[in-house]
Amino acid sequence: MTIINILLALLFSFYSTSAGFQEEQLQISLKRNWGYSSGTGRIQGTFTIRTSGSDDLSQVVYFLDDQVLGDTHEEPFNLQFNTDNFTLGAHQLHATGLTASNTELSSNIIQVEFVSADDSWQAATKIIVPLVVVILGAVGLAFLVALIFTRGKKEQLPPGAPRKYGHYGGAICPKCSRPFSRHIYGLNLGLVKFDRCPYCGKWSLVRRASRDDLEAAEAAEIGATEEGVFSTHRSEEGDLRQEIEDSRFEDL
Repeated sequence: MTIINILLALLFSFYSTSAGFQEEQLQISLKRNWGYSSGTGRIQGTFTIRTSGSDDLSQVVYFLDDQVLGDTHEEPFNLQFNTDNFTLGAHQLHATGLTASNTELSSNIIQVEFVSADDSWQAATKIIVPLVVVILGAVGLAFLVALIFTRGKKEQLPPGAPRKYGHYGGAICPKCSRPFSRHIYGLNLGLVKFDRCPYCGKWSLVRRASRDDLEAAEAAEIGATEEGVFSTHRSEEGDLRQEIEDSRFEDL
């Protein structure tokens, strides 16, 4: 009898373990459609409960605490709800499923806390405002560093020389009409950037130019050189330097 009792106990233990494993096969999770989620269970807005873990489900019934939240008989067995339709405070979400073979499955329990719209906005503001300040500070710092280190520096690229405009595209300087690559440090103001022309050194509001406009500007550089626009500009700079040099010998 002792051996029989042991065998019966082992068989019962195996059955209980198998049944428990079967009950834990249904898993539910929350997806935010619109609204607020703190990441710690505080939620507000529209959410979807999703089910996974069994391939032969025929029905899933969802519960909010002990109240039936809804049921579904079709894949993917999801259920959408809005927290504003229920009382504020702590709640438990769980589900039961029924398989094609009439086996009942129990899901895990999700602990949540429904909060008001005002609470969600206040909590979101505490996250968003510091984040915006950090982003604006980083952009401002990058712009200031570029302003300091590019001051007085100009590139000497021959007019009409081919160039690559990179990820940010090219723009045409409204001061000297030369095309240049927009820079990562340029201050982005939506449709325009406050950027620096590397050839004349001037800062301007510039739009991203089309490839045709950039090629036309490159060709215009050659025409301007032939007409003496760039050479005259360099000559005027040379004359100014000469006047400064000659002034050293004048009597004051």
